Amino acid sequence: MGELRLEVKNLSFRHRGHGTEVLKDVCFFATSGQVTAVLGPNGSGKSTLFKCITGIWKPVKGEILLGGKDILSLSPKEKAKLFAVVPQSHDPAFPYTVLDLVLMGRCPYVNLFTSPSSKDYDAALKALSTLGILNLSQRAYTKISGGERQLALIARALAQESQVMILDEPTSHLDFKNQVVVLSTIRLIAQKLNKIVLITVHDPNSAAMVADQVLLLKEGCVVDFGPQDQVITTDNIENLYGIKLNIIQDENLKVIIPCFTKNGKELI
Repeated sequence: MGELRLEVKNLSFRHRGHGTEVLKDVCFFATSGQVTAVLGPNGSGKSTLFKCITGIWKPVKGEILLGGKDILSLSPKEKAKLFAVVPQSHDPAFPYTVLDLVLMGRCPYVNLFTSPSSKDYDAALKALSTLGILNLSQRAYTKISGGERQLALIARALAQESQVMILDEPTSHLDFKNQVVVLSTIRLIAQKLNKIVLITVHDPNSAAMVADQVLLLKEGCVVDFGPQDQVITTDNIENLYGIKLNIIQDENLKVIIPCFTKNGKELI
């Protein structure tokens, strides 16, 4: 399978109600087989960027190309076959089984008045097996742990069989162990299944752990974009968050540590 590229060119977005420009000429690309992380403080435009890419919101200008083809004019159903979205959290109104939840990823392929086919069930079961949670298939989604829920949502996205997977802060509600499990799973999906994977994160350590490329956003503008080891630098992260920090690095590990004291004076 050849390389596929998602390109975002000069993308700008403005809220209609108050006219505030949330994104300003954002440019970057993401490649299949790699994880591209969007990193920035609250209000930097990360979630807005993803909503523009997936067609939930319409940008005021710019291009979004997948494999060189403009996708802004596609229908919602066509876009659903290209993009699978994993939200921060999901609290269903009904206690669906995990299998039923994952089957929802097949909606772009199922007609309104028909039931899922054997092919849809096979895709859902394969996704659960790929993530190692087939044993949860008949469990109620509302009764499993936070980490298991996040893996189930990723399985739903896999069952969608899209070319691009978008994850909005996938580790924001997880404990330390489950953060590592989910981030490791995301990296394996990109590498083994050759998907374009986009994630938003708050913690630069998460970006350093999982990402091949990093896009830094601040107040809707691109601060930097490129390979993770070139973008996650002391100057860039201090500029992004407005705090002092140190980066510890060896051949395989990069750790970002705030310059924190008990009275907080060295932090800012």
